[in-house]
Amino acid sequence: MRTFTADTANPAAICDEMLNGPGAVRITGLFSDAQIADARARIMAHSDGEGEKVTHFQGAAVEDGRANLQRRVWNLLAKGAVFSDMATHPVIMAVLRRWLGSEFIMGSIAANRLLPGGPGQEPHIDFPYWDFHAPETHPMGLNASFPMNAQVTVALDPFTEESGATAFLPGSQKDMRYPTAEDHDHFYANCARMTGAPGDTVIFFGAAWHCAMPNGADHDRNAVLINYIPKFVKPLEDMPGALPQAFLDAASPEMRQLLGFDYKYPEILDQADAVNAEGIT
Repeated sequence: MRTFTADTANPAAICDEMLNGPGAVRITGLFSDAQIADARARIMAHSDGEGEKVTHFQGAAVEDGRANLQRRVWNLLAKGAVFSDMATHPVIMAVLRRWLGSEFIMGSIAANRLLPGGPGQEPHIDFPYWDFHAPETHPMGLNASFPMNAQVTVALDPFTEESGATAFLPGSQKDMRYPTAEDHDHFYANCARMTGAPGDTVIFFGAAWHCAMPNGADHDRNAVLINYIPKFVKPLEDMPGALPQAFLDAASPEMRQLLGFDYKYPEILDQADAVNAEGIT
């Protein structure tokens, strides 16, 4: 996995790595130690003090009673300004404008806390592809020739092989399909790991097969997980509906874009202004 810094993060080079290369890149130096500590403290507080939340790709953990060792914190924008700062970081925004178009939006921003002894996930692909294990529910000919997803992972603890750093199969984003149970042995035998220090950021194409691995370390493994999608894809989280009005009123232009305010559809066209609303003339 190629590593960039905040100064060398060239959007064209990063997008080529995600589409035509292994599928993921690492960027260092985007966030300060204070931002990482703030984000981690907030996630720990919310995941200690709240009940279990919906999670995904954890069927085996549910069956053996260990699902509580991987804890989700949703709706992070409402839980501290640091998460808005992460979501709108200028380097990330520049990469994603090239990757998803200038009016891309955010599908979700959440945290994943993997406690010591926490199990891994099943290998999977991410929203909006994540239910492609039922391909008949998706359009025919769906492929990875143009992306409809970008995933950003901001490490808040050491991401090591021991602590369960995310595994991914380099190049698998080129083959648009959900990994089957028969693929798992090949995945684990050939996967790479998204290792990094606290503050390191991984951007990857969520069509790449990947999964959290078991945490065998003596410390938690926390991360902020941000899903970005094109403007026309329905988001995973209803973020405007979950956020207080004061947040929405004070949102920056970048945040308004990410929340979908710049894209007016769906619209009640019977009530729309009587103008020629689309076209080049």
